[in-house]
Amino acid sequence: MMRRQPPGAAVAPAAASLAPQFNYCPATRIYGFPSEMTEPTINPTTRPEWRALQDHYATIKITHLRDLFAADPRRGERFTAEAAGLYLDYSKPRLTDETITRLGALAHACGLSEHIAAMFNGAKLNLTEDRAVLHVALRAARDTVITVDGRNVVPDVYAVLDRMAAFSEQVRSGAWRGHTGKPIRHIVNLGIGGSDLGPLMAYEALRHYSLRALTCHFVSNVDATDFAETVRDLDPAETLFIVASKTFTTLETMANAQTARAWLVAGLGDEAAVAKHFVAVSTNAAAVGQFGIDPANMFGFWDWVGGRYSLPSAIGLSTMLALGAEAYHELLGGFRAMDEHFRTAPFAQNLPVLMGLLNVWYSNFFGAQTVAVLPYDQYLRRFPAYLQQLTMESNGKAVRRDGVPVDYQTCPIFWGEPGTNGQHSFYQLIHQGTKLVVCDFIGFCHSLNPLGEHHNLLLANMLAQAEAMAFGKPGEAVAAEGVPAWLVPHRTFPGNRPSSTILADRLTPAVLGALVALYEHSVFTQSVIWGINAFDQWGVELGKALAGRIIPDLASATSPLTHDSSTNALIRRYRAAREG
Repeated sequence: MMRRQPPGAAVAPAAASLAPQFNYCPATRIYGFPSEMTEPTINPTTRPEWRALQDHYATIKITHLRDLFAADPRRGERFTAEAAGLYLDYSKPRLTDETITRLGALAHACGLSEHIAAMFNGAKLNLTEDRAVLHVALRAARDTVITVDGRNVVPDVYAVLDRMAAFSEQVRSGAWRGHTGKPIRHIVNLGIGGSDLGPLMAYEALRHYSLRALTCHFVSNVDATDFAETVRDLDPAETLFIVASKTFTTLETMANAQTARAWLVAGLGDEAAVAKHFVAVSTNAAAVGQFGIDPANMFGFWDWVGGRYSLPSAIGLSTMLALGAEAYHELLGGFRAMDEHFRTAPFAQNLPVLMGLLNVWYSNFFGAQTVAVLPYDQYLRRFPAYLQQLTMESNGKAVRRDGVPVDYQTCPIFWGEPGTNGQHSFYQLIHQGTKLVVCDFIGFCHSLNPLGEHHNLLLANMLAQAEAMAFGKPGEAVAAEGVPAWLVPHRTFPGNRPSSTILADRLTPAVLGALVALYEHSVFTQSVIWGINAFDQWGVELGKALAGRIIPDLASATSPLTHDSSTNALIRRYRAAREG
């Protein structure tokens, strides 16, 4: 179990209340209090709190946001919450005080408080892999004690962070020289999934704070084009590769790493150059050494860090190289501030809990199937893509923790683009289409690049879109403008389209950390309500296994084909094209 306070410090009552003793039940493979150990994971739709929400939905579904705002002039001020530099306005979904109360009751009935405590206490919530879920340990304060299997892991975390900081300072200062004596000017991160999406998103989001003498590049796709186009204009003598693979066996990453190695050796003419131009983020020291990387330049992490939660680990090495250690620790501080808010704040003021419950409300009661994340900041252009893995790999599950199939919707589809670009692309469907799309708007009061009236124009568009989605424009208002009757239906906006708005002062490393942690914990909240395991990802394994069987069939023109008729026909066509 785990203790989260500096040695010798008194435990605050709020923190103590969130540290129950959890037991593991082999029969049901769930964690819980002793009183809960005799039953499997409960279908949430059978709970009286769920049925109470269904009754409430019958009333709220016929209510328009125009009426809710008219009945409560302070609605836009009341349905808000604030923490870790983020201000959340959730007044524009269809809900009332009663909705929030009933959603909170559901969360309590599903044991959300207990599950939060279990995660922070190091319980092995990832049941199918028998692992703790402690990405929060990656950004804990240095003097925090977090014990997993009898070992305080925080000193291990900071040992890696300190080594990362020392290495980053060497590269950033020019003290680290390549094989020919030139300083490093280009960093190429070779990874896939969380080993790519996290650092890529963070680099793009925080580019304003980066050292411009260094440029970071990211290669993830096993498609050779990704690597070829990335290195086309790079000088091997000035390029450093980061191979990010925990096991150092990830198919795509290692294929790209071997290609990068060959490119470097061909460019510099010496196998010994590998040691000065490659570092690894891995735990497989033997494989790293065999590749030619000095194990002293290997930065490790742990099995209680899931890939999509690994940005604050050594996977963030490229981020630290770009930002420097001080700004990187500001990023970790933003994560930590949101972690503590999630751990201690009451549900009614808890940003991740509120966002998670609103997704349950709209997914399971209104039937919304997608969430559009719409950042009105160009630096966050990769944030929706990052959230796609975080949300859909976590909660894209069809069985509960006890293995029983669900008979209700779980994770919605996440997607999005930065504003204002999306307004000229897919907003038409959101405003007037037949699909109900939940929207998260993200904006900042200050631009990092203030130019004329650009930022006012940007934020005016964000606020206008949220307003238009909520209130629309009824047909009578359109007709009152003198629009011909035949044209009125085409220019009518129904409104009642739900959105939440997240507003911060400006995009800083700390704010980005808080923003990522906000969505991490919102995902966890939803998983607890649905009774699913948010921390495994078996759905990515089958295709990888089948690809391993198909690779030899593509390489050989004579091997017998034992797949289905479609796959066999496609392989034969591929073989014929290659032979021609």
